[in-house]
Amino acid sequence: MSENSPETQNAAMVIGDEEIFEAHLGGKIALDLKSPLDTQRALSIAYTPGVAQVSRAIAADHTLAARYTWAHRLVAVVSDGTSVLGLGDLGPSASLPVMEGKAALFKTFAGLDSIPIVLDTKDPDEIVETLVRLRPSFGAVNLEDISAPRCFEIERRVIEALDCPVMHDDQHGTAIVALAALMGAAKVLGRDITSLRVVVSGAGAAGVACANILLSMGVSQMVVLDSQGILHLDRTDMNEVKVELAQRTNPAGLTGGLAAALDGADVFLGASGGVVPEKLIASMAPGGVVFALSNPDPEIHPDLAAKYAAVVATGRSDFPNQINNVLAFPGVFRGALDAGAQRITEAMKLAAAEAIYSVVSDDLAPDRVVPSPLDPRVEPAVAAAVAAAASVS
Repeated sequence: MSENSPETQNAAMVIGDEEIFEAHLGGKIALDLKSPLDTQRALSIAYTPGVAQVSRAIAADHTLAARYTWAHRLVAVVSDGTSVLGLGDLGPSASLPVMEGKAALFKTFAGLDSIPIVLDTKDPDEIVETLVRLRPSFGAVNLEDISAPRCFEIERRVIEALDCPVMHDDQHGTAIVALAALMGAAKVLGRDITSLRVVVSGAGAAGVACANILLSMGVSQMVVLDSQGILHLDRTDMNEVKVELAQRTNPAGLTGGLAAALDGADVFLGASGGVVPEKLIASMAPGGVVFALSNPDPEIHPDLAAKYAAVVATGRSDFPNQINNVLAFPGVFRGALDAGAQRITEAMKLAAAEAIYSVVSDDLAPDRVVPSPLDPRVEPAVAAAVAAAASVS
């Protein structure tokens, strides 16, 4: 067994409950001072009386807050706990470890300070109003683990209300990395991405965003499914987001469920949390692509999918081709803040995907269609590409 074989990687990633809970004792993040407060002089500068001069200056010119506070580059990581990972509505307290983890990733991969904010409300009006009132405290908003379809309205309204970068990462981070991975897979297979027949299983936050970004790249042969089956315009049980998506997908007018959708398809992109039987993956076109992204349990085990597909990816770190949002969101926010952007545009998201792909474009393989989340080249490449896209938008 080689050192880098999947069996070795899987064995290395077995982690006991005791180690996990020990690592979370007291939380995973803490504030650090930029300068020590170990003398009377330091205390007088950092707090009273020195701080009063800074407060007066900002009161006279509010733009100085960007220079003399951390708010300008502080990311608020915000959740209501209604869609935590793939576990569902666990509530705000149970979502806090995830938000702390997100804050740790922002610091580690992008050098950005961030602060977790979990809200004890499911009311979109209250969530939007809370963030509007907190706006002086932060410079960007990463929305996280908010259930669909509420997440679409909340993101839209927060973007409209605030003059700073806002992104729901469960939607757009997933979509950016999935697009980068599909670009890599298409190159490995010698296929044009626009020629692929794509099935997106899941019409929630991630599924809708993945469908939208692939449509923007010219993928036209796409079918999207929710728990009731294929989205098509004869259905009467769809919300407005699904209706709008049905208008732009399913050109063949397919009806039914996953069996009808996957028959002869080139790509399966799972964002549903459901289980896909092996026989349905076997019905896909030979040499296809399976992205089983549900976490922690993929829609189909990668070893089973690999019997039929040429490229297999999951959201897990213990198998090759991890489609992980950490490849995208640190660089996206860093680039947006570096450019002084007030919005994260579609052009910036596409630039991020292309930057992720570019990191491995000269070293592609079926088990390497995206870079490792630990690859130090990723965040600088994404941040630079996003900042450049922001400057021309």
